[in-house]
Amino acid sequence: MLSTTQNYESGTTALHAVHHQTSLHSLFCKQPFEHLTAGKALFFESDDAVDVFEILEGTLRIFRIIADGRRVITGFLYPNDIVGISLGGRYLYSAEAVTSVTLRRLSRRRFDAAVTESDHLRPQLFALVSDEMAAAQDQMVLLSSKNAEERLCSFLLATLRRQAASSGNRTTLELPMGRQDIADYLGLTIETVSRTMTKLVGKGAIQIDGVAARNAITICRPVLLAQMAGDEDDRSREPRLTIVRGGRSH
Repeated sequence: MLSTTQNYESGTTALHAVHHQTSLHSLFCKQPFEHLTAGKALFFESDDAVDVFEILEGTLRIFRIIADGRRVITGFLYPNDIVGISLGGRYLYSAEAVTSVTLRRLSRRRFDAAVTESDHLRPQLFALVSDEMAAAQDQMVLLSSKNAEERLCSFLLATLRRQAASSGNRTTLELPMGRQDIADYLGLTIETVSRTMTKLVGKGAIQIDGVAARNAITICRPVLLAQMAGDEDDRSREPRLTIVRGGRSH
């Protein structure tokens, strides 16, 4: 359930001195914290796009339900991501909490007004939308041209890079989503994800440790993983790392 933990400021309080705002995140700084429990929806596809959200803690999955009723996860969102930006009047996807999430919301009307009035914020919004389009194109390539092994290796590497960019040289990589989420994101069945994990162990790319098999994965050879993902040009030498899966495994 989504709950407000601070008194929400009156909607009549205008965003003043917008030209002094330096980032999109600064628009949310005076908004109250809200909490979304794991498994609860933030909004649904085709809902009126009345709010924009900044994630402070936790992980969201964004997805669409296709004609035959299957869920297709199109991405995962993490702290410092902004979600809910829509070029039309309705949200293009549903957003749901994977873990407990802390966020702040701003009405789309106020968000759009601030961006329109600021020479600093307009390029940032354009860059954000461009990044989302690039991510969508990457996902199209992943699903259309890679086999199961390449998809899973690509997913592990992308998660590695995201953490390295935000956390530096940490060696533990948290995966809050379960295997069903991974399968729905990669266009695979959960059985295929499990079998492919086992194959990666056999090839020495990863290691799953005994009783911790459902909670931790050690990536032993990241360069080999990049080659198996079809990204042989990636010669980065990331340190040995452990991926810890939070929440329920599926």
